[in-house]
Amino acid sequence: MTQENIPSSSLAAAGHEASQSGALPSRSRRQAFKQIAALGSAVLAPSLLLRPSSAYAAGAEFSYKLGIALQPSHPTTAGLQEACATILRESKGRLAIEVFPNSQLGSDTDMISQVRSGAIDFVSTAGLIWGTLIPVASISGVGFAFPDYDAVFNAMDGELGAHIRGGFAKAGLLPQTKIWDHGFRQVTSSNRQIKAPQDLSGFKLRVPLSPALTSLFKAFGAAPAGINMAEVYTSLQTKIVDGQENPLTIIETAKLYEVQKFCSMTSHVWDGFWLVANLRKWNALPEDLRQLASTTFDAQALRQRQAVRALNTRLADELKGKGMTFNTPELAPFRQELRKSGFYADWKKKFGPEAWAILEKYSGTLA
Repeated sequence: MTQENIPSSSLAAAGHEASQSGALPSRSRRQAFKQIAALGSAVLAPSLLLRPSSAYAAGAEFSYKLGIALQPSHPTTAGLQEACATILRESKGRLAIEVFPNSQLGSDTDMISQVRSGAIDFVSTAGLIWGTLIPVASISGVGFAFPDYDAVFNAMDGELGAHIRGGFAKAGLLPQTKIWDHGFRQVTSSNRQIKAPQDLSGFKLRVPLSPALTSLFKAFGAAPAGINMAEVYTSLQTKIVDGQENPLTIIETAKLYEVQKFCSMTSHVWDGFWLVANLRKWNALPEDLRQLASTTFDAQALRQRQAVRALNTRLADELKGKGMTFNTPELAPFRQELRKSGFYADWKKKFGPEAWAILEKYSGTLA
């Protein structure tokens, strides 16, 4: 999967669909941030979007770089900024980790190469993207594997997450224990609601350049088209495609509601962001600093998960207010269609029986 670009007005909700602007949130988004912060999810507050003091960090015993493709205002980036500020403070200035958002250090694939070589120290990006290097990292993105967030985080905080993390060591990388929420993807359309698998038959929709997502929609008889995110709005407006699929954050901030009438809450794929360190650089830290960093990052990841869920609830209401019609289809028939088409059997072969068996402990039988 390759890095994609979003127009300057857009907030990235997928690592490979990251915004290249530093635009501030809209008035409604700022209000949502305030409400979420009041619930204890301060990770989203714009006041937290600060780098450590340059003077303070300059005297650090260890100065590390952390790259991410998302905007500073995205909850994942905001959470990482806050975590790094806490680490700097709690270490009394010994460990300074500077966050570079907006793909400042390169695309996701560029940053993955850099963290492997040690040119940068940490990278945060989606499992589907890590899957280009660590195949098992993308297993959480299998279509219709997880019915809800409880199933997702039981798996990712349990045996499946541990199995995925084990794959990173072979590449000289170390992921933190807790994965950050990147959200469920939903289908939008200008001309139909997706209520059953047959509604996808012949449906022209845009997808990222992702083999997993392309094969998923082909299994339903749809006509997926790999289109750069920067061209999605125009492609929908000119009817090159009739629909697309993305988390609600992208649907709202890219203003896709202006060219899409329906939003079907298919939640067909969930993905999360792994925060990964170069193993050599990580081991160069004293034990107390490694413990501080791990504890702080994982605690912030848990707060970020709560914030993203609250934000998604708010966005659904906002999008309804902007004229979109929502429906929530029954998901069991979609699973049945994928099983019948051989989709699950094909991906079981690609991931291998061990990883697939662990996935099915949490998802139920897929293939």
